[in-house]
Amino acid sequence: MIKSRPWLPTPVLSLLLLVVWLLLTRSIAPGQILLGSFLAIMIPLLTHRFWDSRPRINKPGLLLRFILRLLGDIIIANFEVAYLIINPFRKMRPHFIEYPLMLEDRFTITLLASTISLTPGTVSANLRLDGKSLLIHALDVGDPDALVAQIRQRYEQPLKEIYEC
Repeated sequence: MIKSRPWLPTPVLSLLLLVVWLLLTRSIAPGQILLGSFLAIMIPLLTHRFWDSRPRINKPGLLLRFILRLLGDIIIANFEVAYLIINPFRKMRPHFIEYPLMLEDRFTITLLASTISLTPGTVSANLRLDGKSLLIHALDVGDPDALVAQIRQRYEQPLKEIYEC
């Protein structure tokens, strides 16, 4: 494992930045490698103090199960959205839902909002300023309370257990 150093706070990110720079410039000329290396070191060094610390993953097995569940949900939701679009007799019932959050940590709230947005048919539209609720837009909602319960049970509760927050 690569250890973090004061002059290189995130070595993996620095390596990724260098690779992305070289791919964007489509060149491995010495000048591009030198410039990319400079940017890959300086960007994390200058911005590291603004980053939030990530909570520790306490249950990696549950994280793996969460990721697999999310992938399955994404596949199923793709078919459901395609069916809604193709079927001319099915009327969509779009709805905005105020989702009350149990999570308090900004990192896990961001993971939950991203998870919701990754699933086709739902989008996290806004996090309230007080950080207590998400505004979610769903493409087809029969029962808003059932959707809130489903998100809480399938996504928020596992995230809370994985990061113990």
